[in-house]
Amino acid sequence: MARALLLLPALMPATLCAQDIELSPLGETRLRYESVDQQGLSGGADALTLRVRAGAAASADRWSALIEGQAILAIIDDYFSGLGESAASPLIADPENIALSRAQLRYAAQRFAITAGRQRLAFDDERFVGSVGFRQSGQSFDAVRADIEPVQGVTAHIAYAWSVRTIWGIDGVGARQQAVSGDNLFGTLGAATPLGKLTAFAYLVDQDEPAVQDFRLSSQSYGARLEGRQKLGRAKIAYQFSYARQSDWHRNPNRYAADYYLIDVGVDLGGPRMGAGYEVMGAGDGAALTSFQTPLATGFKFQGWADKFLVTPPDGVRDLYASAGWNWEAIGPLKAVTLQAIYHDYRSDRMNRSYGEEIDLLASAMLGRSTASLRFARYRADGFATDTNKFWLQLDWII
Repeated sequence: MARALLLLPALMPATLCAQDIELSPLGETRLRYESVDQQGLSGGADALTLRVRAGAAASADRWSALIEGQAILAIIDDYFSGLGESAASPLIADPENIALSRAQLRYAAQRFAITAGRQRLAFDDERFVGSVGFRQSGQSFDAVRADIEPVQGVTAHIAYAWSVRTIWGIDGVGARQQAVSGDNLFGTLGAATPLGKLTAFAYLVDQDEPAVQDFRLSSQSYGARLEGRQKLGRAKIAYQFSYARQSDWHRNPNRYAADYYLIDVGVDLGGPRMGAGYEVMGAGDGAALTSFQTPLATGFKFQGWADKFLVTPPDGVRDLYASAGWNWEAIGPLKAVTLQAIYHDYRSDRMNRSYGEEIDLLASAMLGRSTASLRFARYRADGFATDTNKFWLQLDWII
C-alpha cells in the first residue's frame, strides 16, 4: 500500500500541471463518553475517547485526490477495548489508534468514475459492506472501485478490495487483526422503476486469514433489493424489501446455505415518524458460522445498539422491530432535532426460540457545525447473551 501511495502523483497526467488545482482541508473531531453495564461481568465499563481526523483534498479537472489520517485517544480508559487488557470488563470496541484512514486517487467523467487506494466503501444500506462509522476507528478498504451509469436511471457499482482495515487499529492481533487480506468482490446493478430503485447485488467476502475464524467468514451472497418512497396525501411512505442467499466461498471449510430477508416500512407525517420492520438472518444446519453472516457490515445500524448480534448465532436471528419519533427542522438555534425510540423482539430463526428484547432511545441536534447526541440501549436477555445497558453522550464537529 505504501508503495502505491508514492506512485499516485506519477499516475496523474502531465496535463494537470497546466490546470488550476483546488485544495481544501479535511477535518473533524468526535468526543464520546460510553458506559456499559453487563450482567455477569464485575463492574461496568467507562470510556471517554477523542477521535481527530485531518487531511487534505485536491482536485483538477476530472481528477481528485485526498489523504486523511486519524488518531484515537482514550481519556478515560476503564474498559476492555478488545485488545490486550483483561476481558473482565464489558467490551467497548474503541482502542487507541493512529492510522492512515484514507489515501485515494479518483477519476470522474460524466457517466464513469474510478477510485483507487485506501477508501471507505458503503453499498446500499451498509448491511453487507459499510464504513462502520459509529466506531471511532471505523473501517476502510484498500480497493479499486468503479461507478458506472451506462444509461439514464441505470447504475453499476463494482469494487475489488484486497485488504480490509478493521476497527482494531495498529495494535490489532489474532482474531481482531489490524487488517484482513483477501480477494473481496462487491457489485450492485440498480435501475429506477416507478416503485423505486431495484437493485441486484453480489457480495463475495474473502476473509483470507486463518486467525479470523479459520476462514469460516468467507461467503458469497447474491440477492435483490427494492427501495422506494411514495406520497399518500401529506404523508411520505418509505419502504425497503430485500432478499439474499448466502453460501460458503473460497477457503471456508463449512458447507452451508442460509437466507436473508428484510421488510421495512416507515411513515413520515412532517414531524412525527413511525416505522416497523422484520429482518431475518437465516440459519443453516445450526452449527457455528453456518448462519447468515455479514462481517463487513456497519453492524451498529442493525438489530439493536447493544451489539448482541454482530455475529449471527448458529440458529440465526429474527428481529421484529417498531420505531416512533419526531423530527424538527429547527428549534431556536438548533437544527435537525431528532427524538426516536425503537423496540426490538428477537427470536431464533431455527426452532423459533426467544432471544430477548431491546429498547433503543436517541436524542440529537445540530448547532452550527457541531452535532450532539444522546443514546441509550437496554437489552433484556431471554435465552441468549446477558442483560446489558449502554449509554452514549457524543459531540461531533466537522470543518
